[in-house]
Amino acid sequence: MKINIPQQYFSKLMRAVVEFEMIEDGDHILIGVSGGKDSIFLCYALAILRERLKKDFRLSALTINPMFPDTPFDTARIRTFLAGLEIPYDVIDVDIAGAIEAQGGKTPCYTCAFFRRGAMNRYAKEHGMNKIAYAHHNDDAVETFLMSLLYSGQLTTFTPVTYLDRTDLKVIRPLIYFRESETRAAVRYHGFTPVPSPCPHDGHTIRQEVKELIARLSPKIPDLYEHLASGMREGALGELWPATKTRDVMKETYLRYMGKSAAAHADSRKK
Repeated sequence: MKINIPQQYFSKLMRAVVEFEMIEDGDHILIGVSGGKDSIFLCYALAILRERLKKDFRLSALTINPMFPDTPFDTARIRTFLAGLEIPYDVIDVDIAGAIEAQGGKTPCYTCAFFRRGAMNRYAKEHGMNKIAYAHHNDDAVETFLMSLLYSGQLTTFTPVTYLDRTDLKVIRPLIYFRESETRAAVRYHGFTPVPSPCPHDGHTIRQEVKELIARLSPKIPDLYEHLASGMREGALGELWPATKTRDVMKETYLRYMGKSAAAHADSRKK
């Protein structure tokens, strides 16, 4: 298979790999493949890097079948496509559908991600791989950043490279500078029609709500996306309130304001 992408795409790919030092000699990288537009493009892009980079590294790919009942999952087309890229491919079954059902109505995305990551990590360790590549793009990072603020009150998102100390694995995200529109448009270069997601919750998630929120606000705030993307960077924080004080610290401050010592306060409580 002849593989190539425009220089603009290659530059974004190289920027991520070089800035965050994602690939080194001797790496064996396991690619998480769902069959969607993002993971298929990631496989294609890494196959191009394998040809062009002056690094000696290997690629393998893995699909986690979540075993949702009555939902077809066409992994045969994925296998054929990856064979053309000379990327070894495997599929394993993980009963994520059963795990979600057992959670009794809790957020399905968290349960799914938890079991997928665990299965990917175990597979990588069992097969002597040292890195895992996921197809998260820039929109994913921005949406995660806003989701975190709205739903947990924290300013955080995933990082381009993450070290997993429990497993001694590194997670890399080479598409981190690509917009989702670019991974969607990349079908014209690799020619693979994405496999429909087998997830019955697809399109009905908190992430989808946040994606739609950004889309609704963007016409009114033209620089909204760029501001959110800038806000993810270290050093972007302006003036914030101090951290919430503990009850014990507040008690000490309260006693000072009331002109009492801790000992006197304790004695008054005993009486």
